[in-house]
Amino acid sequence: MVAGWRQRPVRVLVAALAVSVTAWATAGCGTPATDGGGPAVASVPPGGSFAPVEPTPDASVLLITVDTLRADALGFAGNRQAATPALDRLAAGGRVFSNAHAHTVMTLPSHANILTGLYPYQHGVRENSGFVVPAAVPTLATILGQAGWATAAVVGAFPLDARFGLDRGFDLYDDRYAKAAAADVFVIAERPGAEVVARGLEWWRARAGERRFLWLHLFDPHAPYDPPEPFAGRFAGRPYLGEVAAVDAYLEEILGPVTSGAEGPVFVVFTSDHGEGLGDHGELFHGIFAYESTLRVPLVVWGPGIEPGTDDRLARHVDLLPTVLAAVGVDAPGGLPGRSLLAAPGTEEPSYFEALTGNLSRGWAPLRGLIDGARKAIELPVPELYDLAADPAETRNLAAAEPRAAAELLGRLPAESAWPPARGLVSPDEEAALRSLGYLGGNAPARQSYGPEDDPKNLIELDRKLHRMNDLYGSGQLAAAVELGERVVAERPTMPLGYVYLSQALLKQGRLGRAIEVMTRARELGAASDTLLRQLGLSLTSAGRPSEAVELLEPLAERGEPATLNVLAVALTQAGRAADAIGVLERVFEADPTNSRAYENLSLAALSLRRWAEARSHAERALELDDNLPGAWNNLGIARYYLGDGRLALEAWERAIALDPLQFDTLFNLGVKAAELGERALARQALERFLANAPPARYAAELELARRTLDG
Repeated sequence: MVAGWRQRPVRVLVAALAVSVTAWATAGCGTPATDGGGPAVASVPPGGSFAPVEPTPDASVLLITVDTLRADALGFAGNRQAATPALDRLAAGGRVFSNAHAHTVMTLPSHANILTGLYPYQHGVRENSGFVVPAAVPTLATILGQAGWATAAVVGAFPLDARFGLDRGFDLYDDRYAKAAAADVFVIAERPGAEVVARGLEWWRARAGERRFLWLHLFDPHAPYDPPEPFAGRFAGRPYLGEVAAVDAYLEEILGPVTSGAEGPVFVVFTSDHGEGLGDHGELFHGIFAYESTLRVPLVVWGPGIEPGTDDRLARHVDLLPTVLAAVGVDAPGGLPGRSLLAAPGTEEPSYFEALTGNLSRGWAPLRGLIDGARKAIELPVPELYDLAADPAETRNLAAAEPRAAAELLGRLPAESAWPPARGLVSPDEEAALRSLGYLGGNAPARQSYGPEDDPKNLIELDRKLHRMNDLYGSGQLAAAVELGERVVAERPTMPLGYVYLSQALLKQGRLGRAIEVMTRARELGAASDTLLRQLGLSLTSAGRPSEAVELLEPLAERGEPATLNVLAVALTQAGRAADAIGVLERVFEADPTNSRAYENLSLAALSLRRWAEARSHAERALELDDNLPGAWNNLGIARYYLGDGRLALEAWERAIALDPLQFDTLFNLGVKAAELGERALARQALERFLANAPPARYAAELELARRTLDG
């Protein structure tokens, strides 16, 4: 092995999201204006006179979901500051359901509700991370595909990645957003709505004359709110509404021809997965509460035979699948909780909802509830009851004044929805990508009981501190992030997420020893999630203590979760047990034959065994599966160097650095070997960056060699 060669595993850090918080009032939304912002829409009272819609069996279906879109952020909903002419025209010509609600306030479970027609406790997807839609559950795509429709989906962000199971039944499932190259890279795993619509239109037009089902998911209104021009200038000080206006402009490209009749008969369903808090009830974004700001959604159904107007009946996401199937004359599966919104009015069913992110990521009390007519009840240690007709902003909790009414409504919660549900595990790659979007998943251990001290209403300020830590981390203010993290951990020592965030900031600072202390303390208190334990294992390995990491990880790896097996393989390799690492990675391939991280780690094990050709082959396979893996590029460079391909080795290391500019081992490799090959400019650039950023405590010998190389 060449002196000074670096083969240490790259630490997996959790990306943070710097969010510029904009209050709802600043965003230009709030209570809708009574005179409205869009075209006038006829109103029909609950149980009104809309005639049933006859099916159109030759019609196509266009489903549009806009992420994080509040119901009152649109012109047709009465917002005079909104600029949504395309959606306003759609609403004017279609059925507007002004009392529509989601059942969850996170992206993946909400879309699972829409596409399966089931409540979250029925299909089992309860949060963005750690869950996969079961293969046995029919979806709108599987049903329409079997009935002869061509099917396609174009999604805008990682929470709807194909790995989570919503791709089943789609002939095309396009999730080609820019994915995070490494967990410590501050990127947003999304793509602009303009690209989503353009890709969808390409597929739609290529299948003209066929019965088509196209689902478009636009992520743009999700934080951080950063609309493009001209919307940034037009909505200065109101960036959320700027994002909404941009989405409307993108959608005009497909809604224009569809609503003009040029595309033949088409049923259009437009909705959002959930809203956004924007400061309401102290919630900056979404996921913690289930107040109307995040639970109520816009909903428009447009198409052949649909009488325009506003329908004030309670409409639910679980109603959308049976509505679409009825509109095109396809039988819906039996046992669904929803009903077609285009059928004759009947008895309204209550709407179930939940918000479990606070419980899963923070260990706070889980939230469930029901809406029945104008009454809304929320089950928490401090229960809530609201009259939405008299108090749409939910400012007066009636539970204490009307305990019987609250108890009666909460007593009707489905027994099978009780917490905790069966849940899966989340991989580091999934968690890193989700956190880059602002989701603070931490896999908090389940508890048997919760008290008022665990009620999210009493902990919302702590949530704001967590988001502030994200902001500080993402903007590079690591000292401030660490200081705030220490306070958060002291304030709530049983909350796993506090330790996760604090340890990540410490690792980013290069304070490996202190990060290990923090993670070890969480473990001692029983507040260490699987995610934190994996990070502890990697950190111990990086600190030259791989045998301790193996001891920590082996019991966790008995569950067979690929993410843990991958980390264990790295630790085994660094402990001098590369052959054992290869055996562990074989277990990963049994569960996931295309696991790119496993191939990356297999190449590392082969390097340790000096099997250069094998290492090159495994690294190349990893990069075929995902060319955004800096560790695999680094391994490929090492293998190429030892196989005599020095110039190609430099190219591989340059690719690794392009993906992760502060991958210290690769910087060192690139600098030293570029100097050896006479590439002095490249060597100087890499070594100067290494000298400026590499932690001295971990890289003392390499830093000295780098200085000598530069001086030579």
